[in-house]
Amino acid sequence: MTMIHVLDDNTINKIAAGEVVERPASVIKELVENAMDAGATRIEVEIMAGGTSFMRVTDNGRGMSAEDAHLAILRHATSKIREVGDLNTVGTLGFRGEALPTIASVSRFTLLTRREGEDLGTRVTITGGKEPDFIEAGCNIGTTVKVEDLFFNTPARKKFLKTNHTEGSRINDFIVKLALSRPDIEFHFINNNKMSVVTPGTGNLYDTIQAIYGGKTADSLLGLTLEDEDIKISGYITKPSMLKSSRAWQTYIVNSRIIQNRAIAKAIDNAYKSLIPKSGFPLAVLCIEVPQRTIDVNVHPQKSELKFEDESRVFKAVYKAVLDAIRPAGRGLGEVAAVVEKPEQHVTMEPMQFVPATEPLAEPIIPQWPQAEAPRPAGQPAVQRAQPKTIYEAVHRTAPIPARTMAGFSAAQQSLRKERGAAAMPDSSVLDHPGMVAESSAPAMKSGADAEASPCQEGEVLQYDGSVVPIGQVDLTYIIAQDAKGLYIVDQHAAHERILFDKFSAMAGDIPSQQLLVHQILSFDQKESDLVEAHQELFASLGFHMEMSGEREFRLMEVPADVPVSEAEDIIREILTDLMDMHETTAKEIRQACLATTACRAAIKAGEELSFRQMQIILDALAHTAFPYTCPHGRPTILKFSSEELAKMFKRTGFSF
Repeated sequence: MTMIHVLDDNTINKIAAGEVVERPASVIKELVENAMDAGATRIEVEIMAGGTSFMRVTDNGRGMSAEDAHLAILRHATSKIREVGDLNTVGTLGFRGEALPTIASVSRFTLLTRREGEDLGTRVTITGGKEPDFIEAGCNIGTTVKVEDLFFNTPARKKFLKTNHTEGSRINDFIVKLALSRPDIEFHFINNNKMSVVTPGTGNLYDTIQAIYGGKTADSLLGLTLEDEDIKISGYITKPSMLKSSRAWQTYIVNSRIIQNRAIAKAIDNAYKSLIPKSGFPLAVLCIEVPQRTIDVNVHPQKSELKFEDESRVFKAVYKAVLDAIRPAGRGLGEVAAVVEKPEQHVTMEPMQFVPATEPLAEPIIPQWPQAEAPRPAGQPAVQRAQPKTIYEAVHRTAPIPARTMAGFSAAQQSLRKERGAAAMPDSSVLDHPGMVAESSAPAMKSGADAEASPCQEGEVLQYDGSVVPIGQVDLTYIIAQDAKGLYIVDQHAAHERILFDKFSAMAGDIPSQQLLVHQILSFDQKESDLVEAHQELFASLGFHMEMSGEREFRLMEVPADVPVSEAEDIIREILTDLMDMHETTAKEIRQACLATTACRAAIKAGEELSFRQMQIILDALAHTAFPYTCPHGRPTILKFSSEELAKMFKRTGFSF
């Protein structure tokens, strides 16, 4: 008697169901993809008890004839391909011909379908993979598939399912991703008699994202687009200040197919490096189009993975597209600002002190809108505007400290922006001096009090790029600003930290340093001393110049120009702590971490009182920095309250003015 057995079709289908039908969400995915392949413009999905007891998918697609309905439930029967060569150019979502027979083998299955031009449709009923029952029935054009009592005949499989809530959430996630992949289709998802997802089906991806995730998320979207020969990328990604808890909020669509791909995920992570904390992920919807011949979709039974012919090229394209989207070139602070999210917990408000500028104004500041500059008499030289050399100097009004000049700082800034795919900094002579703040070419805003602050400022006109102007401080920590469209809150420490970090990063090898009139002697333990000696070049590139002066002692002779001398020792010791904690990191990563530490300790602190001029310098510098969204540690720098949000908070909606 032979030991080899030929399995019957029912057993084969149940085995295949283990790969194709893993859980209720797998059923919904297969059925909805079939509806999309059928040319549906409206798809309705309804479930009960997480899909374990009831699932129904209804579409208005082409439908099937009676003959096609008989064939559709057969194993490996499909309308998507004819031969193996078709796999190289398959453009449909389903193509294996396994979905319907495997689903029918582990459930009570009903299919109702009718084509246009036919009076009656066809009803197919299958219970647990047994012989199907075919009858004529009246129905709408399109197809409806009903699946009940999933895994009723395979209880071992059913017991491994999660709770109804969890299974329902998985189905919801699939519907969301499928809807994002096809914004031209109107989706309706009903979960336990409650409408959970509704999309407009207008063909506009932005409208679909707004319908699914809400207006707050939509306001934080940054559009991205890229064309590189035969690779096209489009879609949206949120600002670095709008983060989600997991990568599940990221959707990758390749040739209208939802996939999972580590290379794409890594490209997004690399583009957002130093902009977000390690625990957060931006929401992203990326639509990638490549020639069908350059991908292999026949990799996984669930068709959730594919192989690229040249994955490194896709990685580079995604990285550049995302980087171009998040750089603020051509956008003002109003567009950069993070949208205020509704807090998850109620917090009791403590009294806050609103502090106006330290220099009282004779009259209120009124933004000056664009206007023509007054003509200057012929031969009269332009007024030379005195500017502080650093923001720290501007805030603390200290005398200028002699510093080593560094030629080509503006070129370094341009190099950084080129590396990150950003546009060059504004061409200003002010940038040629290390630590100088970029002077805006925007229309002037004049303040009488600020103009009289010191004799050297006579005739000086304060400038700011855009219409966002400061109006005061809260708790000596947050800068309050406004424009014609809303109110802004800026974390002065986080903003200055980002400014310094991007400035230091632009100086590829040499951060300008200032010589100390009185050298400081720093004492370390043996481990710290060894680290200082081993990383002398690193400290020198950061602007800290030290030489050994004794056993475990070093003489500090120079510090970065933007770093207050009083903070120098603490910064060095914090850098040493970072070096001790780092393992198996690259030289670039070490330098970036040290730059972040230096920028954090050198930045303006919470509790420091600022004048209008000082606040405006910070806003102007933030507007011109490379990535103003967050500090190097991922905290947002600026928040926005739109006029509409303010009206809602004060319950002014519904009133005419």
